[in-house]
Amino acid sequence: MRLAGLTTRGRCLLAAGAATAVSAFVLDERDLLRVGAFVALLPLLALLVSVFTRRSVRGAREVSPERVPAGGEVAVAITLRGGPLVGALRLVDAVPDASGPQPSAPPRFTVHRLSPRAGAQLSYPLVPAQRGVHRIGPLTGGSTDPLGLAEFERELAPASRLVALPRVVALRGMPQALGSGEGTPGAALAHQGQGRSDVLVRQYRQGDELRRVHWRSTARHDELMVRLEERPWRTGTTVLLDRRDAAHRGHGPDSSLEVAISLAASICTHLGGRGEVITLVTEDGAELGTASGDIDPLLDTLAALRPAARTDLAGPELAGDVLAVLGALGAGDLESLVARQPAGGHAVLLDVAGWEPAGRGPDVAAAATALRRAGWRVAVARAGVAPDRAWDELVAQSIGSTS
Repeated sequence: MRLAGLTTRGRCLLAAGAATAVSAFVLDERDLLRVGAFVALLPLLALLVSVFTRRSVRGAREVSPERVPAGGEVAVAITLRGGPLVGALRLVDAVPDASGPQPSAPPRFTVHRLSPRAGAQLSYPLVPAQRGVHRIGPLTGGSTDPLGLAEFERELAPASRLVALPRVVALRGMPQALGSGEGTPGAALAHQGQGRSDVLVRQYRQGDELRRVHWRSTARHDELMVRLEERPWRTGTTVLLDRRDAAHRGHGPDSSLEVAISLAASICTHLGGRGEVITLVTEDGAELGTASGDIDPLLDTLAALRPAARTDLAGPELAGDVLAVLGALGAGDLESLVARQPAGGHAVLLDVAGWEPAGRGPDVAAAATALRRAGWRVAVARAGVAPDRAWDELVAQSIGSTS
């Protein structure tokens, strides 16, 4: 407990009483001395009564739900219990602006009565506008005595944790090359279990060696089928998220970085729902987590992700099929990315110029063309356009290249 002490009124009354008592002692006025002593002791008694009365007040906070997508609604309930109040109890719950307190319902309350049995029930809404791990609280209570002579402040409840997850948009379809292993276009055949071979076949063409005929597929399709190659079970999909601060534009929840994180979260959710093994890495190759099916841990990690000061895309080789969500590509970034995944992959390239105040930025068309020449399938995401449009473009490119 932290005592704030006497109010201005209490301090003035204490000073006046002390001065009166001293004057009465000098003048040898006993009645005046009694008055001065009473006036001086009154604020001290008020302080003592307030301390012992408020010491029994306890508070608890419940945040529901504790995990919510950015823009979702959260209800915060506060329960107070304890003995009767002598004066008003003013409550303040420390809530950061990013967690979305409503102007019409700020987390400030004044409680005049506290029922011995039911206590007091308070609530207020939150709508976090930006992803992140927010600290709600602590809840502090400040009160004065009925005469307003003494005041104190006390922590009634510790801070609570609120996780605002990235926004997730529903995606449709899937690029056919994803999940086929080692970046090879075309879907793999049915798997017989982890650790078994994954055989890719096609129709026989004149000049193919007969030793490459796959007789089981030939019998199934009633025409000669040749084996392309036998691959080990696929290693899954690596989602690379470019979080470099220098590669993004804008500020707050509408910045290009937030759109990139939202798109990465949407992709992980979509692939995880299809049973894919997902490995999420940052631009430097640092692994944020691996998941299949349950991607909640990845979403929690993305909620707490911060921009990086790194300026290049150099890093270790990327495993499996690669799907990159990229900001602006500078000098040398394309070469670094291709060196990490020579077989190519899929990329969503953000046109960060749309997040510039003047609409000026790197030439996204030139970067997309260079990536396509290097064997990548590329879709461009632009400001003000739903992120799922870029995914639809990737899926359409995949279908067009295999038709």
